[in-house]
Amino acid sequence: MKPDVSLDFQFKSSTEQVWNALTDSDTLAKWIWKNDFKPIVGHKFQFRAEPNEWWNGIVDSEVLVVDEPNKLSYTWVSAGESTTVTWTLNKGSDGTIHLHLDQTGFSEETRAREGAIEGAKYAWMNMGDQLGKVLEEM
Repeated sequence: MKPDVSLDFQFKSSTEQVWNALTDSDTLAKWIWKNDFKPIVGHKFQFRAEPNEWWNGIVDSEVLVVDEPNKLSYTWVSAGESTTVTWTLNKGSDGTIHLHLDQTGFSEETRAREGAIEGAKYAWMNMGDQLGKVLEEM
């Protein structure tokens, strides 16, 4: 299945720092939202943001894959939409960490809604920028 959202980020941080930013609840809260994440397959958790008139601010999730420090995947269920988020880390020959994001499983209705997938990409790009700032502070 072709991902609906597919983005690449590059960081000068270590693999361990990037993996920690993906899997440590406190660090995740600095670049995504408050959460009760644990990197344990089957763990159910939530991301919690400020609700607004269109959204209750809650993302229900379950950890699907933990392959430290290469791959992390979890469900992302929010506003009636159930998708899967997968992060893949690779170290380049120059030492740069390449972090790839795929989000799959959007409904046909969402795919057809003008701006919906672009909105998801925009949100992940902003979170990726925040992740870069968090990593610079580590």
